Amino acid sequence: MKQTYSPHRANAAEASRMAAAHGDRHRAAADRALADPSRRLLAFDGRGAGLATEVFGDLARADRVAVLVPGSDTSIDTYGRFRAAALALHRQLAAGAPAGTGTAVVAWLGYETPDTVSGAVVTTDRADDAAPRLRSLVADLRRITGPDARLSLLCHSYGSVVCARAAAGLDVADIALVGSPGTGADSAAALRPSARIWAARGAEDWVEHVPHLSADSSAPPSGSAPTRSPRTSGPGSSRPATAATATTSTPAPSP
Repeated sequence: MKQTYSPHRANAAEASRMAAAHGDRHRAAADRALADPSRRLLAFDGRGAGLATEVFGDLARADRVAVLVPGSDTSIDTYGRFRAAALALHRQLAAGAPAGTGTAVVAWLGYETPDTVSGAVVTTDRADDAAPRLRSLVADLRRITGPDARLSLLCHSYGSVVCARAAAGLDVADIALVGSPGTGADSAAALRPSARIWAARGAEDWVEHVPHLSADSSAPPSGSAPTRSPRTSGPGSSRPATAATATTSTPAPSP
């Protein structure tokens, strides 16, 4: 894996130099941090808002792998907070795993997330573009971990739209939709998943109001953002949760 990570760190270092040359000190610092020898990058693209895929833990020996899929306003410039969430999740997974069980977390900033205050956030366009990339990531992870590792997706906010678009037949055990504005499906079964679908939302999460909003009061625009969340429960379906204590950053347990 070291040979995989090294070239992406080199790309991040070069991106940092270019950003510094253009006077963007904040972006230069963010790219430089990703170039640190301790970072495990599966992918890096310094163009535009920037893309990165980072690993926490020993991916090649992991028995349990959680993939974080971010929502709006996530970019290289704001990557620090996304990374902090991935680190916290990995600590929690490692602490809760049985003795001898390897764990890893993959922070996947693999698509251009929309701004919260923008037209893009109320359409599925970015999600439609990102879904094939997410499917490709899962396939790559399977090649690294082998068929027996338990893969789970934790999808936040607009990232849940991405996961919903990629869900059909995806080779993962669980898909958790956290703070989701909706998936466009009436039930988890409508997503045609092979995984169990879980849903969670904090009690005071403002996203609960999103289904009551519309970009056009007369008719939704073409490709408008979905406003329905799966509401059935049990394995193979979604598990709704609205209490803050129900919102979890760990993959859902087996029944």
